[in-house]
Amino acid sequence: MSEHRRKPPQSRGRRAAAPSGRRAAPPPQREESGGSGHRRATASSAAEGTGRRSRRRPEPPPKKRFIDYPRAQHTGARRWLPSWKQILGSAILFMGLLVGLIGIAYAMVDIPDPNKAAESQKNVYYWADGSEMVVAGGGEYNRQIIPFNEIPTDMVDSVVAAENATFWEDPGVDLKGIARAVVNMAQGGDTQSGSTITQQYVKNMYLDQSQTLSRKFKELLISVKVASDVPKEEIMAGYLNTAYFGRGAYGIQAAARAYYDKDAKDLDANECAYLTTLLKGADLYDTSGGTGGAERAEANTERATNQWVTVLDRRVAVGNMELAERNEYTEFPMPQDYKPSTDLAGQIGYLKELADSYLINNDDIDVDADKLAQGGYSIHTTFDQEMVKQMEDAVQQVIDDNLDPENREADEHVQFGGAAVVPGDGAVVAIYGGHNYLEHFLNNANNAGAQVGSTFKPFVLAAAMRDGVRDPDGPADQPDEDRTPISPDSIYSSENDLLIRNYDGEIWYGEDEDGEPFTWEQRNFEEGDKGDITLRKAMEISANSPFVQLGMEIGPAKVAEAAIDAGLLESTLGPANDTVPTFALGVSTPGPIRMATAYATFAASGEQADPYFVTHAEREGVAVYEHESKVERHFEANVADNVTDVLLGVVNGEEGSARKVQELGKPAAAKTGTTDENNSAWFVGYTPYLSTAVGMWRFPDSEDIPPEDRRFLSMFGTAGMPKITGGSLPAEIWMGFMREATKNDPPDEFPKPGKIGEEYRGIGTQPEEPDPPVTEDTEETEEAEVDEEQEEERDEETETPPADPDPDPTDSCQPGDPTCSNDSSGSQGGDNAGSGLPGGANAGNEGASNGDEGADSGADAGADAGSGDTDSAGNANNGDSGSPGWWSGGTG
Repeated sequence: MSEHRRKPPQSRGRRAAAPSGRRAAPPPQREESGGSGHRRATASSAAEGTGRRSRRRPEPPPKKRFIDYPRAQHTGARRWLPSWKQILGSAILFMGLLVGLIGIAYAMVDIPDPNKAAESQKNVYYWADGSEMVVAGGGEYNRQIIPFNEIPTDMVDSVVAAENATFWEDPGVDLKGIARAVVNMAQGGDTQSGSTITQQYVKNMYLDQSQTLSRKFKELLISVKVASDVPKEEIMAGYLNTAYFGRGAYGIQAAARAYYDKDAKDLDANECAYLTTLLKGADLYDTSGGTGGAERAEANTERATNQWVTVLDRRVAVGNMELAERNEYTEFPMPQDYKPSTDLAGQIGYLKELADSYLINNDDIDVDADKLAQGGYSIHTTFDQEMVKQMEDAVQQVIDDNLDPENREADEHVQFGGAAVVPGDGAVVAIYGGHNYLEHFLNNANNAGAQVGSTFKPFVLAAAMRDGVRDPDGPADQPDEDRTPISPDSIYSSENDLLIRNYDGEIWYGEDEDGEPFTWEQRNFEEGDKGDITLRKAMEISANSPFVQLGMEIGPAKVAEAAIDAGLLESTLGPANDTVPTFALGVSTPGPIRMATAYATFAASGEQADPYFVTHAEREGVAVYEHESKVERHFEANVADNVTDVLLGVVNGEEGSARKVQELGKPAAAKTGTTDENNSAWFVGYTPYLSTAVGMWRFPDSEDIPPEDRRFLSMFGTAGMPKITGGSLPAEIWMGFMREATKNDPPDEFPKPGKIGEEYRGIGTQPEEPDPPVTEDTEETEEAEVDEEQEEERDEETETPPADPDPDPTDSCQPGDPTCSNDSSGSQGGDNAGSGLPGGANAGNEGASNGDEGADSGADAGADAGSGDTDSAGNANNGDSGSPGWWSGGTG
């Protein structure tokens, strides 16, 4: 069957065309005809070339973009206008990103450390009555930080009402306020805060005051952080402690003092309302005019009054004040006039220095120099503002009336020092440290290095009554039971040029630097000689001889012990042993504060209290010191009262060297003192209520003078007087001050002393002659012969010793004494005065001068006052002065 298949048709003479390499066109589509089974070519296919059929494929729709922008389905302007979906999506995306970024920033941000300016504080010093004395020390800003519990509730409520009513509930930020401030700054308008109290606290405590977007953003983040982490009370306290209130006052405590001179805790609601107005701009609401001065005071007062009313009304509106209470405040609380902060001029610098030294050097107080320098301390002192002024006025009056340094050379370099102390307490209520702290830095009240002369004699008398004189037959160091306490009515020789003996009756010998021995003959003022007199009379006329001999019989070490027990510092006394017979004449340099303190011990019947200058101190509301009164009894009351009784005689006696004090019109005990070469003069005395010491000397402290050339100068010719004595200008100052300082004190008498000690006759006195018995002539002749023999024996004892004896080592001259000499003639006192010999080379006494005052003279006060350590009460100890010092001066 396959054989009969039809063969394919043959081509008509042409070979089939070779393949063209192109894909054949798809067969033409045919349209099905109804049920015939044939397709009909489309019109388009028939229209194509000869027998070839083709068709164009439709383009696929465009792929959609994730963000259809510019918009593909639109043309022209609509192509660039986003759809509402795009706008909404963009906003959601932006907010999401912003929240995310803020969240990351918030998670990363920490509350920074407070900036130094926010913590910078001053120390504030107060007078004894609580009024402000000076703001000084510490940091740059006048600020004293106080805790929240010391800020009045009225102040907190006023600030909340006026500044941020939602403070206690809000999250620490006000987004609307921030937005307003940002837009306003971006447009170049005035800067605005739009801040909550929390934001202002953050700005003050952690940031700076710049008005920039970056600072605002930081403030926002930190404020949110602070609001969530820090108690609201702490935020409020921080804000009110750092805010500026004008008048240089940062913080509410400084503002309370600047405007109302009281502590913040004592402010009332009316005052708090006014201080709140200052937070809106202190320069616009300060009633003194702010930086505009008096010209703007009236406008500022009117503005402040209106704002004060607004603050009170706002308190009622927010609900933290009752309307009834609001209606009580009808009178504007006018603050005090603006007073610039007191500087350290005049006496203020000396007072501040004493308070600082007391805090730093007191072992019981946890304050050192570094802590004090950080500031923030409120220091309440013992100083009485009125008394300080009275002492300054008394000194200035004497200067104006007596000194003329421009026309009288002897008036140049004259200085004064003074101090007043409360007996039985130790509070130093007044001092005179110098004419001006800013020009004269050494505090003369504390320690000037000037020897005190005869004002030291009461300590010798106190030692004689308490400790007694030594047994001449015993060793040099004797216990109390071998000693004999003596009475002020004991007899001692006031012989001029009295040959001084040791306690055992042997002649005292010193030894100079060449090993040559010398004796000591004590000279009295103007060579006065009263013969054998009582110690009471010797104190009255300030005779030297009795006290030098008495001091040797007691022992200088015991005298020093009594002086220390009274209140002097051991470091200011110098060597006190049997090689220094003139120790009793005041070669020590305690300074006015310590001399007033020691005399106050006698005024308080033997109760000794160390001087102090600070009653209490706090820092940021926490007490760091509270003074506790502490007295010690070193002398029985009868000993001290007998000293007082003897010193009353110096004032009331017919020949008393302090008779000028009678003008005070009330009981007073006192003693004058003048040193050899008239290098210093003193007046120290007391009533039952106040003990005061005044010293005077010449000492050049100008920086133009090399330190090695600075030394005490003689006051011969000063004020036109032949000699300055303790009873002259120092007594005038003492009187001028005490007359005012004690005018309100009652004229109470001192306690009456009882009998004390044995009425003793010192070495060198004539034996007491008994009443001559009634006898026959022969017996009288024999007695006369015996008396002549005794007189010859006494003459032999007082003869000048051999040139080269072999003295006991304890009797030798102090090592380093360049002027010890065997020459004991009367001329020695003039030639060697102030040259280094004990007692000022046999010179020194305080006797009657011009009929009403004692003139002390003794040894040279030494050269420069050294600077040394400072004791816990702020008293500087005299350092090495480079001068003979301890062996050169004491007066009689």
